[in-house]
Amino acid sequence: MEFFKQFDMEVFTCGSVACNAKDIEEQAKELKAKGAEIFLGHIPCWTWPNLVVRAAQAMDMPTVLVANDDPGTHATVGLLGGGGALTQVGIDHVRISSDFEGPKKGLFEKKMMPYIKAASAAGRLKGKTFGLFGGRSMGIDTGTFDPMQWKRMFKIDSDHIDHEEIIRRAEVIDEVRIEKMFDWLTSNVKAVNYNEKFTKEKLKYQIACYFATKDIISDRSLDFAAIKCMPDMTNFRIPQCISTAFLNSGYDADGNFEPFAIACEADADAALTMEMMKLLTDGMQTMFADVGHVDYENNLIFLPNCGSMCTWFAGRHCDGCENLKNVELMMANRPTGGAVTYMNPSPGKITLARLCRNTGKYEMIIMEAEFVMPNQGIVDGFKKARGIHQLPVAFVHTDGNHPDFW
Repeated sequence: MEFFKQFDMEVFTCGSVACNAKDIEEQAKELKAKGAEIFLGHIPCWTWPNLVVRAAQAMDMPTVLVANDDPGTHATVGLLGGGGALTQVGIDHVRISSDFEGPKKGLFEKKMMPYIKAASAAGRLKGKTFGLFGGRSMGIDTGTFDPMQWKRMFKIDSDHIDHEEIIRRAEVIDEVRIEKMFDWLTSNVKAVNYNEKFTKEKLKYQIACYFATKDIISDRSLDFAAIKCMPDMTNFRIPQCISTAFLNSGYDADGNFEPFAIACEADADAALTMEMMKLLTDGMQTMFADVGHVDYENNLIFLPNCGSMCTWFAGRHCDGCENLKNVELMMANRPTGGAVTYMNPSPGKITLARLCRNTGKYEMIIMEAEFVMPNQGIVDGFKKARGIHQLPVAFVHTDGNHPDFW
């Protein structure tokens, strides 16, 4: 087991080899009680296939079968016999035949670890609660979801919260909390561009809404969320850009906390995608954006957000204040004004992903890409085209396979 300890996972074992049904049942209970999420079955030699099936059924979790590659051990026979039996009864699993050293060295890292990370993330989705603030935003059908489908497929519950609950709570947030966050935010960002529609009072109201939303998340034990915001809040209250920016970032005036995946425009499938990505990366920050423009000539995709971006991406620094040095608070071009977190994510590799449904069946589109900062001419041209409606935007360089992207 010393070999497996080098990987980014905790390994639980039992004190002896399971050689019969009784051993298997007892060890399965012991391993599950320790918190095991993936069953790693070691087959060092010939093994009765029915015992492999019994073990996989007793564990009832994602399964990896591992055997050595020595022709003298009959491990290959045991692996294929056990794996074949699992296939016959419909238990999905991964088979790895490799010695720790030799020509197949690295197979564990390449084949086992991606599966284990994915299986762990899928398992951790079970039992989570999704919070939906408001309803469908501006007729965006692709942001809607079926709560019963989620419950059936992902074992995720959902909780609906009206916007009015944010407003009600914001009105009674302690002024001390608001002032502390206001001072911290305005003293750390690159610039605060006040005008007649973006005032100190409106920024403080946005901060109050942020704390109201954060308190609701805590009180109702939400794990991830999406908020409608437009057009209700933007037209008649205040944009919720501060809330989504800092919940996704995982820090505020009170310090660091676990990033909370929350999507704009009540986009449930985006929020679920973000939560999956967060789980796959051991809790890293995620961000939400729209596809605003595709520049064929320069192989760029422009990803603006309606006013909020996870500020962590402004610097990718563990110290939130360092990230904020690259963020400006600018006027939200909405009827109620307020601030947007204007920024361009710092250059670096990124994974783009999106859950979507084709006639009700879920698919996921995934692209490897890179955040870049284009030449000033491209940036200035985009700003000119946008006019007064300036938003935070990510410039993403791709391989140029635009037909597939569309």
